[in-house]
Amino acid sequence: MIKNKIIRLFLAVFLCFSLAIIILAGCGSASINDEGPIEEAASYQEEAAEENAAPEEISEDEEGYEEEAGTVINGSITYTIVDTGQADCYNDSGEINCPQPGDPFYGQDGQSDGIQPAYADNEDGTITDLNTGLMWQKDPGQKMTYKEAIAGAETFDLAGYDDWRLPTIKELYSLILFSGTDPSGPEAREAVPFIDTDYFIFKYGDEASGERIIDSQFASSTKYISTTMDGADTVFGVNFADGRIKGYGTGPLRNQPEGKEFFVLHVRGNTGYGINDFIDKGDGTISDNASGLMWSQADSGDGMSWEDALSWVQQKNEEEYLGYSDWRLPDAKELQSIVDYSRSPDTTDSAAIDPVFVVSEIINEAGTKDYPFYWTSTTHIKSNGMGNNAVYVSFGRALGYMEVFGGWVDVHGAGAQRSDPKSGDPDDFPSYFGPQGDVRRLYNHVRCVRDLSLAEDPIEANSQNADTQALEGSTLFAPITGRTAYLIDMQGNIENQ
Repeated sequence: MIKNKIIRLFLAVFLCFSLAIIILAGCGSASINDEGPIEEAASYQEEAAEENAAPEEISEDEEGYEEEAGTVINGSITYTIVDTGQADCYNDSGEINCPQPGDPFYGQDGQSDGIQPAYADNEDGTITDLNTGLMWQKDPGQKMTYKEAIAGAETFDLAGYDDWRLPTIKELYSLILFSGTDPSGPEAREAVPFIDTDYFIFKYGDEASGERIIDSQFASSTKYISTTMDGADTVFGVNFADGRIKGYGTGPLRNQPEGKEFFVLHVRGNTGYGINDFIDKGDGTISDNASGLMWSQADSGDGMSWEDALSWVQQKNEEEYLGYSDWRLPDAKELQSIVDYSRSPDTTDSAAIDPVFVVSEIINEAGTKDYPFYWTSTTHIKSNGMGNNAVYVSFGRALGYMEVFGGWVDVHGAGAQRSDPKSGDPDDFPSYFGPQGDVRRLYNHVRCVRDLSLAEDPIEANSQNADTQALEGSTLFAPITGRTAYLIDMQGNIENQ
């Protein structure tokens, strides 16, 4: 028995050492792109463990391996930002062939291969996200009020686990896919949900009962620190029907007298997910050791169109801005990862972001000091195929014009994610649109992002403090296609969920 434990522990150490050799042998660090299925890699590890022998070294020529500078593979990454799933490219109206460097619209979401979504159906009503380490309820069931959601999370029991919780907005947003299409608006066609329906059960709003097709809001545990709609208690949620984050009032509605109703997906595991670890490098950059991303400390200072935002980032690369030439416009999930939901203009007199960042001030449509919307590289696609809107994240008030409240009010909260037209003259557009009168700006601010490099920006590994007893009887599996390390027991079960 002791001999077997020693062999298994040696196997775990050998795997880590082999991975380090692979990384150091290349010109750069190994890619974190998830282009090979993690399930196959896990199976490979299990077979090696059963044979009580170390696996063969993985060749750089094998599928799923790419060498790419500017990436981090490290067990200390606790906040893995999963790719948006957007693979196509768009101009300011519709789909195009992906542009080349120097061409208009170069550098958008569809040209950046992040860590691809990867799930395992546990066949017990739960889904494991192999990138984030979060385990999810597969079927949200029937809608419920927010009060019912809070109470239900305390007693929820599924698949033998009793440590389920209502997800934070960052946990919930990790599931969003911008391969989805928005069915709202004229000329709507058959839509694609903004969540992976191969794994999760999803329902659109019940139009037969008076709901809109887009009434598929999922509740989070993250309450808005301020209020919306002129005083309403508000909770953030993700709408997987139309691809947005909004703050929703929890009080009664005309057809929901007990309070607004939401779908709920309970979650468990990785309680550190969504918690940033910002380091001010003192050179105009901010590193997030939790996600492995580096950010420009300052923003663009001025608003601009989406096309100009993409070009502005490329110009910064030509200038080797802050010493780097691999900046990009962040995708929707990357940008939302730095929202600080404990801050808002009305409660902390600041943008909804850590004060380590420099944020421009604006005067909003209500004539009040506020903070900008920021462009992402992600297109918000309509179900009719139009791609004339791009996603933004609001770090200030998410204003809307509501006559019932006397004009401009914060309708969706600082930290909301909505979309704006990519181009045009603002004077040619109505200043607001939609049932909550969402403000239209067209010219939004920009903040650059890049991947941390293991060589240039080392992250102190947490594994030095790991309890070695946790490795006994287990294999340490750190796939080259992801940022998360897993302990897998001899039966192939993931232990650290």
